[in-house]
Amino acid sequence: MGENRNHKSNGLVLPNGDAVHETSAKEAWRLFGIMSEFVETTERLGNVRPAVSFFGSARISPDSPHYALAERTARLLSDAGFSVISGGGRGVMEAANRGALAGRSPSIGLNIQLPREQIPNDYQDISLSFRHFFARKVAFVKFSCAYVVLPGGFGTLDELTEALIMIQTGKSPRFPIILMHEPFWRGMLGWFRERLVAEGMISEQDMDLIQVIDSPEQVVDAIFRHYEHSGFIPTAADREKFLDL
Repeated sequence: MGENRNHKSNGLVLPNGDAVHETSAKEAWRLFGIMSEFVETTERLGNVRPAVSFFGSARISPDSPHYALAERTARLLSDAGFSVISGGGRGVMEAANRGALAGRSPSIGLNIQLPREQIPNDYQDISLSFRHFFARKVAFVKFSCAYVVLPGGFGTLDELTEALIMIQTGKSPRFPIILMHEPFWRGMLGWFRERLVAEGMISEQDMDLIQVIDSPEQVVDAIFRHYEHSGFIPTAADREKFLDL
């Protein structure tokens, strides 16, 4: 019989020592790649505050009303002094970057490397590329003073609920989370109230973390109103929270 280099433990066949060592070495080197994403993001975005992040579907076309709504809102925010951050792709992301680029403030794309669908748009003053979703998520939360969320799919819902969790658990300072185009969100918000609140999964106060605003001008006003007394510069306590994201 040939030599069996697999190791057995509790009935499981484990890989041999060389394979385990090779996998561990790859994982260790991968950590340096993750660290480099955090370092580059901090260096390139450290001075862009205040900034507002936009989320929404990559699948809408430029003739969609959602595209026009995102572009108009981003343009107003850019002219008001806010950098605009998007995921860097097509659809709502492109519209947000396009509106920002036409305004006074930087247009930023946090691009993600995907097997399909993600194609960087052409409207970015600052373009970053991520391999790891969680490093990109941290960048969105850390460098944003507000989220503007337009209709979208799983990725949009993921970013929305991630921000709600961060604020609800105290891992992030509270910031405006604004949903645009109320008819799209009506069913979800109704389900939140009828199921999550009614069955004690979240508190009634947690619903106050979300605002629904359809007017681009009112979005700008709502963000300024939120920071009227605190200002846009993170406090020392806020910076400590960001370190724990």
